[in-house]
Amino acid sequence: MRNRALPILPTLLGAAVLGVTLGLGSAATSPSGQSALADQAQQLAVSSGWKRQREPQAGDAWGGCNDARSAGTFPIYRDEPGYREDMDGDGDGIACEAH
Repeated sequence: MRNRALPILPTLLGAAVLGVTLGLGSAATSPSGQSALADQAQQLAVSSGWKRQREPQAGDAWGGCNDARSAGTFPIYRDEPGYREDMDGDGDGIACEAH
């Protein structure tokens, strides 16, 4: 009878997924763990461009896209505070798109 070894890569990948799942699950059981996890998710979403650091607010008026980006308010969609057609270079209703 041959001894069959488990394939290394799928085994390691499965162990990594299990470890992350258990680690996140145990971290999220306490209020401080939940808060830390939410903060990390927020930072990841902002740094990856999935979420704005700051939502547009009434009265927003930017000199240009660099100002909006510096404030963390980008992209800016048509009908949101701070949107101007001259900041929407391609006319698609989205000003100050991420590059």
